Amino acid sequence: MQEPEPLKTAEQRRRAYSAACMLTVFLSAFLLFQIQPIIAKVILPWFGGTPAVWVTCMLFFQVMLLLGYAYAHGIAVRLSPRSQALVHLSLLALVLSQLPIGWSESWKPTADANPTTAILSILAKSTGLPLFALAATGPLLQSWYSRAVPERSPYRLYALSNVGSFLALLSYPFLVEPTLRMATQVEVWSAGGMAFLIVCAVCALGWGALRRCPRFPAPGQWGGRTAPAASGRHRAGARLLRRGTHQCGA
Repeated sequence: MQEPEPLKTAEQRRRAYSAACMLTVFLSAFLLFQIQPIIAKVILPWFGGTPAVWVTCMLFFQVMLLLGYAYAHGIAVRLSPRSQALVHLSLLALVLSQLPIGWSESWKPTADANPTTAILSILAKSTGLPLFALAATGPLLQSWYSRAVPERSPYRLYALSNVGSFLALLSYPFLVEPTLRMATQVEVWSAGGMAFLIVCAVCALGWGALRRCPRFPAPGQWGGRTAPAASGRHRAGARLLRRGTHQCGA
């Protein structure tokens, strides 16, 4: 039986939206974990290269992750789909004003400055907004994806974000740091940040468009027929793949 034209168009839109969400989530995780060693390495000599610099940087990054998750949860449960898209687009516009990222020599601490306060201040001024937006995008897009494409599992996005974070942490010491100067690292990261803003904006705009698409039939149903159940081997392989990719971020 031939698929009805409106539903066929809706399926194409959902496939395009799925691809955009996957790319956005991967980029957000990769950029989030790639900027951490970059900015920490920049300010490390400013504070004598002590381990406390890395500890304070990790504290800042974890706090930004928590705030990003709280933001994503808050707007997902309290705002309408249109309002969610508008709020997140506004956040992306603010991030755009902070790209390309950078820092000033005038930010170097004075002899009597509190190191912890100075490090947190530098991190907030240089990467605060981008880190917040990157941290919020993963869980927010999983929420949008689960509602816009209900017949597909949103956990593939979670697994993909873990792959992105793992690749970012693995590539920096073995590929990025040995081959690129610091200025080039910042330029490449900022270019990636611009690409992220574009695809994330597409997802936000598409979120509203998909809400107006014709509804899909129930999962596993099409034209009165029931899709065949997945084999035991396929289900076991899918579970193994999910568990493996879930561990990548750890």
